[in-house]
Amino acid sequence: MRWNLRMTAAERGIWKSTEMRRRLAEAGLEVSAGKMSRWWTTTPVSMRLEDLDVICAVLDCTPADLLVCEPGKVAARKPPAAAAGTKADLAPRLGRHRSVPPA
Repeated sequence: MRWNLRMTAAERGIWKSTEMRRRLAEAGLEVSAGKMSRWWTTTPVSMRLEDLDVICAVLDCTPADLLVCEPGKVAARKPPAAAAGTKADLAPRLGRHRSVPPA
């Protein structure tokens, strides 16, 4: 996922994090300067849904505008196709009474 707050805000004429912070405060969400700076410059690790809701209301957008999927990064994390699903992956472990799934 790519965090797109800065670009979404710029598309709506908000060019500075201080302006965004002021608008969030007017909407009832008080954000510290440090937190606003982190939201503005980096992808947040976590965010309260209530905060995301206020951001979307202020920017008149949806979460899909702020969170951009990056399927290429997901594909890069997958194991190589040749290694996945081999017989060695399906072998039962010793000491466990499980059968091998049908081929």
